[in-house]
Amino acid sequence: MRQYNYFHRGASTKGRFALLLLVIGGGITYLKAGSFYRAGNKQQNTAVSLMANPGYSTLDSKAAKDDPHACSVSQEAQPIQKNLPDDVVPRPIEDKKVIAPLPDFTYAAKIATQAVVHVKVRKCSKVKYMTSPLDEFFREFFGERFGTPRREYEVPEQYATGSGVIYTENGFIVTNNHVIEGADHIEVTLQDNRLYTAKLIGADATTDLALLKVQETKLPFLQLGNSDTLEVGEWVLAVGNPFNLHSTVTKGIVSAKSRQLGDNLGQKGDPRFTIQSFIQTDAAINQGNSGGALVNLYGQLVGINSAIYANSAVSFMGYGFAIPVSLVKKVMNDLMQYGAVQRVMLGVTISEVNAELAKKLGLSKIAGACIQSVDPASPCVKLLQKEDVITQINDHKINKVAELQEIIACSKPGDTITITLFRKGKEKTINVVLEKEPDPVQVVQKGKLLEVEGASFSDLGEGIKKKLELSAGISVVEVGKGKFQSAGLKKGHIVIAFDKKPVHNIKAFAEMVRNAKEAALLKVVDPAKGTVSYLAIDFANQHNIR
Repeated sequence: MRQYNYFHRGASTKGRFALLLLVIGGGITYLKAGSFYRAGNKQQNTAVSLMANPGYSTLDSKAAKDDPHACSVSQEAQPIQKNLPDDVVPRPIEDKKVIAPLPDFTYAAKIATQAVVHVKVRKCSKVKYMTSPLDEFFREFFGERFGTPRREYEVPEQYATGSGVIYTENGFIVTNNHVIEGADHIEVTLQDNRLYTAKLIGADATTDLALLKVQETKLPFLQLGNSDTLEVGEWVLAVGNPFNLHSTVTKGIVSAKSRQLGDNLGQKGDPRFTIQSFIQTDAAINQGNSGGALVNLYGQLVGINSAIYANSAVSFMGYGFAIPVSLVKKVMNDLMQYGAVQRVMLGVTISEVNAELAKKLGLSKIAGACIQSVDPASPCVKLLQKEDVITQINDHKINKVAELQEIIACSKPGDTITITLFRKGKEKTINVVLEKEPDPVQVVQKGKLLEVEGASFSDLGEGIKKKLELSAGISVVEVGKGKFQSAGLKKGHIVIAFDKKPVHNIKAFAEMVRNAKEAALLKVVDPAKGTVSYLAIDFANQHNIR
């Protein structure tokens, strides 16, 4: 066992730097040295600061003398640095003997590994149809005979793996939506190798979260921590099953909070509700870790591992991202209670505050979320204005857009929030009651349904047609396994044309399907996204229509 003692000789020593290194057994501990400068000169005074975490202790002189593992640090008291940020409390430098071993990770690791499961999904083989992207163009101008033949190809059975976290003792499990998306069969394996078939309770593509359920009781589950009070520099563990290596634990620190990844993440779901407020960590997260746990030193869940920064050559490049548990809790509770996420609306378009905008609006600091427009249907249309800068919601300071998005996303319909904002040189406070975000346009009409090849359709009401500015269309009520599902048709879509012919009602659609002798091209509208797509469906075989 080797011990290194470093003694700092005071401010008179110039041009020196300090490296504090303690080698105990095979472990290495670094003591973080902070550099301060006196006003009026460039003499450097080195201070030692310790992170307040489990495993750290302060020794008096006698205890340090008796302890062979102590690392002695002699330090003359120095003036406290001034001009620190408001939220940083300066620590006076004291002449004390300290010992700073690495925190004990074993407690958190034992708890977390018991509650993290291995998720395996299977996607059945599917038949799809290949068409030329120019088909629709040629049909438009030259008729059907110019279309290229549609070629059939088979997508083989696929398997994927990931991780999940036992959320309740009666079998609810949280994972990522991208882990189970499109799965026909889901299995979960516990740490003790018990195997269960899991049922998908609900999923939310916008937050990339999903809820599974297995038939079991008295399962080990994780207590929920507080991601709001999590601090940059705090120790965390990432637990999952990377590369099918079960119950793998890696350590790191919180590198950043409310991290936005932009379009690099490729998030799905309704773009109006896109939320990017990730916890960034340097704990190693690789393929297969998705859906796993990010825990603090007390074994409490603080995030669900979701994304990594990588290139094609290297999986882990030092950056991992987790969904904060504050958002996870809200989404899981909604999925358990309602089967879907209950979102609220603030009804504003916002942007980051940059230096130019801060100067224009007379802000004292470059922080906050600037309102660019207010929706006329917003509950605060009379309270908020363009170029208002939101600086705080309740007790939470708003430095960037991601922080505001996370707070709104974690709120429930009926919640009252207090908004502090900066308007025309003055600070203003308002209270807003959040309302439930209206559901996407409801295209399902009561009455007779048409069922074709596992999919159900209904007539589209004239009011909805007028609202969407459509002259024709039928709504997709449900999509089960079959040709429509394989082609990409989804519940909520509107079929407006069948091989260029308008579809006015389900009766006309049924007749078109019966008369089809080959594959047909459906023109489909997604009212939630406002997009139009074309789907090729092979109707050459006998059709099950009722």
